[in-house]
Amino acid sequence: MADQSYCHRLQHDMYFLTSTSRLNEQVVDKIVLQLNRVYPQILTNEEAEKFRNPKASLHTRLSDLLKHLQKKGDRHCQEFYRALQINAEQLFNDLPSRKILKTPDPTEIDTDKEQYMLNDRGPVFFLACFSVAAGLALFWYCCNSETQVIGRARRILGFSPIIIGGHVRNICMLYLEDMSRN
Repeated sequence: MADQSYCHRLQHDMYFLTSTSRLNEQVVDKIVLQLNRVYPQILTNEEAEKFRNPKASLHTRLSDLLKHLQKKGDRHCQEFYRALQINAEQLFNDLPSRKILKTPDPTEIDTDKEQYMLNDRGPVFFLACFSVAAGLALFWYCCNSETQVIGRARRILGFSPIIIGGHVRNICMLYLEDMSRN
């Protein structure tokens, strides 16, 4: 698919482009106007008026435009793809021919998507999880009946208002006092 002409790609993408609500009236009009104004001119003024005619349905106009461009040749189809990319980039990226060009091997792992999935939380999420894990480890260590570090833990927790929030620190201190009484 990578070495196919733009006409073949447009034929392949035609159903996708003409399916329900992929392209709206405004985007089709922008594409037609761009094809009419680009140098060398892809669509004449009469052709542009024909493909922008609001009396015809959007589906019919778009289908006729794509067929017309395929008849005109590869350069015209290439300009259509360029106009589509400028005016509807997300749709351009979702085209079936683009997906085939992007992943030549269907068994290949898309590393960009995998990297995004692994790194979508950010450093704050990592620090929050690490803090919770460290707090639980400290709490478990202090609650273990075999260790006698309650006094030292109370001093550490007493001087750590920056590390642990005030309400969490108060809860931990109350728990440590209850543990020391037992």
